[in-house]
Amino acid sequence: MKVIKVDQVAKEPHSGKLFTGNVTMQPIIGKEMGANLLITQVNFSRGVRNKFHSHTLEQVLIVTEGKGVVATEKEKISVVPGDVIFIPPGEKHWHGAAKGYIFSHLYVMAPDSKTTQLED
Repeated sequence: MKVIKVDQVAKEPHSGKLFTGNVTMQPIIGKEMGANLLITQVNFSRGVRNKFHSHTLEQVLIVTEGKGVVATEKEKISVVPGDVIFIPPGEKHWHGAAKGYIFSHLYVMAPDSKTTQLED
């Protein structure tokens, strides 16, 4: 057993085309631990979101801080700490901070899931 204190995990700046601004990531559980899942905390700056994308396998988001939005082409839902979001494989979606707010969530995914960006 291993206890991980998320607030003690370094926030690593993350840049990439998938995000509309600055985010940091805190890798919590990964392949190096021999786990069959990945858990990472993603911290979005005010108003930052990721762009429409999909995953080959399901994804679970657990909101930990701030106010956020999860969206598909058909709906946008506000989310707050304690909310858990299930995203099925192949669903086109985005998630991030609500306008004027910061936002953090844990994501849980299989290590072999592939992400495809669907928005420029």
